[in-house]
Amino acid sequence: MQITGLTGTVAVVTGAARMRSIGRAITLELARAGCDVAITGTDRHPDTFPAEEREAGWLGLSSVAAEVEALGRRCLPLTPGGRGAEEHAAHMAQRVTGELGNIGVLVNNAAASRGADRVPVVDVPDGVFESVVDTNLNGAFATSRAVARAMVSAGRGGSIVNISSIGGKLAAGRTAAYAASKAGLQALTSAMAQELGPAGIRVNAVCPGIVRTSRLDDMSDERLAAVLESSVPLRRPGRPEDVAHLVVFLSSDQGAWITGQAINVDGGQLTIR
Repeated sequence: MQITGLTGTVAVVTGAARMRSIGRAITLELARAGCDVAITGTDRHPDTFPAEEREAGWLGLSSVAAEVEALGRRCLPLTPGGRGAEEHAAHMAQRVTGELGNIGVLVNNAAASRGADRVPVVDVPDGVFESVVDTNLNGAFATSRAVARAMVSAGRGGSIVNISSIGGKLAAGRTAAYAASKAGLQALTSAMAQELGPAGIRVNAVCPGIVRTSRLDDMSDERLAAVLESSVPLRRPGRPEDVAHLVVFLSSDQGAWITGQAINVDGGQLTIR
């Protein structure tokens, strides 16, 4: 199937600064489909990069921007710059519109790192639940609101894709903050789809399962293999590109009749739960 309708479209992808990440893969696939892309991400100091990124000479957003430009598309890298989520979102939408043009695609991919939240709910430290929800849900809301306002004003419709997780459906133990934030993102997706549909704006959620990114570096190969064997029918972790291909499809002409959905990309994991 040939993807159409994205050539010359301006897309925004949040959380695109890591070398092994879903955000980078989405950015590059959108660029290959013809999009100019604005990208956001945490402005990390190179000294904090993992060894593989340092060895590769990785520069975060700058490296992703160079890859987009090598594909013949424009790229605008943006960092929060000390702004709060709502101020950053409004500033971002204004800059992207001014420098690249009207926004046609938004992908809310930014997510909190795995960490102190992955414990029993009675042991979650003060402030951790709020921090995870702020990044995974509140940030997506602020960005969606700012971009949706711009899309409605432009009157050209568009596509918003929220990167959720099957974790928001499984709601497993020791994931209270993460599961709540991702379930909330799916609910936000449904509500926005109903509200923005009349303006020609489609809103969907993509729910990845186990994807081989830097977020899995805290899991041993043996543990990962055991989880795949016991719970994933396809017996392999996903690749970032597996998620990116669906995002591009949902944003293209071929996805023009799909909205309000939360689609699993998980190798069949939820089929046996």
